[in-house]
Amino acid sequence: MLGTWIQQIAIHWLVYRLSDSAGLLGITAFATMAPQLIIGPVAGAWIDRHDLRKLLVAVQMLLCIHAAVLAWITWTGIIGPGLLVGMSVALGVLASFDIPLRQTLISHLVHSPKDLPSAMALNSMILNAGRLLGPPLAGLLIASSSEAACFFINSLTFLAPLIIVTRLRPTPSPATSGPLGRLVAEGIAHVLADPPLRALLTIMALLNLTASAALVLLPAFAKDVLAGDARTLGLLSGAAGLGAFIAMIDLARRSAMVRLVDAIAAGTAISAVALLLMAAAPSFWVAALALLLLGFGTSVANVAIGTLVQTLAPPVLRGRLIAWVVAARFGFDALGSLVSGFAATQVGVMCTLFMQGGGLAVTTVWLLHRHRALKIAVQRRVV
Repeated sequence: MLGTWIQQIAIHWLVYRLSDSAGLLGITAFATMAPQLIIGPVAGAWIDRHDLRKLLVAVQMLLCIHAAVLAWITWTGIIGPGLLVGMSVALGVLASFDIPLRQTLISHLVHSPKDLPSAMALNSMILNAGRLLGPPLAGLLIASSSEAACFFINSLTFLAPLIIVTRLRPTPSPATSGPLGRLVAEGIAHVLADPPLRALLTIMALLNLTASAALVLLPAFAKDVLAGDARTLGLLSGAAGLGAFIAMIDLARRSAMVRLVDAIAAGTAISAVALLLMAAAPSFWVAALALLLLGFGTSVANVAIGTLVQTLAPPVLRGRLIAWVVAARFGFDALGSLVSGFAATQVGVMCTLFMQGGGLAVTTVWLLHRHRALKIAVQRRVV
């Protein structure tokens, strides 16, 4: 995760350095995450039919090769905006399999349902530790060396997970068979027929369409609004990572599933406030505070929703439903990033942040209206 976040910041900075375009930032983020909206549900059906461990090893090896190739073409100067977008698409396709694979594996390693919230939170804590430390390290590496060094370091970080995953012996998942199209259709039908799952995925999609997508504007915010450099970007991204890390400590302490519904409402409201704060007072310290709140709010809500979906999902459908979680998380982040990039080009970064905050505030009001009914529905299923 440390290498992943170092690479992500390096890609964003490289895009903006090569193009000086907020619109291209949005396009690149969209290229990275859109495959998870399109391919994710199919990947979930594929996962339900195959050996989790073998698939994860294969995907991790391909991600290692991808990072090494990206380092080489950047070091040699071959890289350009078009090629970088193409590499981002390839990364998004691999992530469409990698993320649901890792999420599904958790439920096979954790045998007691009451331990699942803590396991999900601890897993996200590892991710957010990388999110906390990776961006500042990326800023220092870019300032002292180049983006290529960040990509090369990321390629090396896949070696340790590969060794660990090959030694895992998870509990076998329930067997599924049949045409891939039918398996995908079964997952869609289950979501549409299950009101709590449908509501949770809708909330996640709206949250990431607005709040998470705002992070794609950080390079433009750091350079144009704060007159900073790659180190400024790294510190701001690290503030969001710190907020997310604190959120995971909080979630790891929660044992009652039904309380996660409260966490979702609180996280959505905090994220809306953070976006409006960032848009209203553009200074480094105010922005750092806003990003800390944004990292906290989005992480609490996203992880709480992911945990509830894992708990409510029938074991035979778990891979497919987790793939829909990934699609709602990263696919709508991709759509929001694309819109954010073009909106910032037309009306400016600050106005775009204000519109995102207003949109999420409306979502919060809608969620609070449905909060009690959702909490009762979840309580009936998990108690």
